[in-house]
Amino acid sequence: MARSFTLIQLRYFMEVARLENMRAAAQSMNVTQSTLSAAVNQLETDLEVALFHRMSNRGLRLTEEGKRLVVGARSLLEEAELLQATVSGQSQQLTGNLRVGIFAPIAPFIAPILLKGFTKAFPGISLSFIEASQQVLLTALQRGECEIALMYDLGVGAEFSMLPVERIGAHIILDEGHRLADPAQPIHLSQLKDEPFVLLDQEHSREYFLRIFSSLSIRPNIRYLVTGYETVRSYVAIGLGYSILNRKLGHDVTYTGKTVVRVPIADPVQPIDIVVASARDQPMSRKAQAFSEFAIVSLSGLDTV
Repeated sequence: MARSFTLIQLRYFMEVARLENMRAAAQSMNVTQSTLSAAVNQLETDLEVALFHRMSNRGLRLTEEGKRLVVGARSLLEEAELLQATVSGQSQQLTGNLRVGIFAPIAPFIAPILLKGFTKAFPGISLSFIEASQQVLLTALQRGECEIALMYDLGVGAEFSMLPVERIGAHIILDEGHRLADPAQPIHLSQLKDEPFVLLDQEHSREYFLRIFSSLSIRPNIRYLVTGYETVRSYVAIGLGYSILNRKLGHDVTYTGKTVVRVPIADPVQPIDIVVASARDQPMSRKAQAFSEFAIVSLSGLDTV
């Protein structure tokens, strides 16, 4: 016998799944907590499964059945929106909410570009970003908290699909008074091996930069471990050492007021890829597909290599 449930129950469920808290979801949906709770409870009754684990701290966690419902509900709600537009004779432009994960260190460089351009191209979609570490984003993808995520192609398991978006090469940065600070003259990392190295100490970035040295059988003289991209540039600008970075900015001025010089690496260095990752067992919605395609086109023209 077919079980009956409503679209509004699914919408309530999706918001509770996203926030993992009944009170916060009720505030977000502008309904009373009792209304939201009753809808979710009725949905569990109709489906004859428990959708959430009720935690001692009043938080909620999706059960395996709840995770499967997130996948199906997302597609069903999107189809319902398109059906409504078709029946009413309205434009079938994509509408609704889209949550995209983004690796925190790359967010300042690309999130503003994508947000402005995508919302202009798809005004019916409300786009929001979740900035987090790679591991947090992968967990969010598995739990359905975001559909897709922009991240490095590092540490991503076989349970995820990856669509290449942007390839970024590496370069050396030196202070402008350094003896090798000539942007037109590539240098070998062996020429700097004894000088103090300022390492961008962020998840995956750290391993990537150290792997560059390892591939060349060089042990860098790591003097400073710095978590901020701009802080690395500032350290180098005042002569505290050299560094390797990927992303190129539109200027070389640092927060210190001094500049850094970007110098090509003469050695063969593996670039790093930014990808759109998604859970392999969860079909991508039309909104997510539209964003992925938009990101590829938008980011391909950036000066990153």
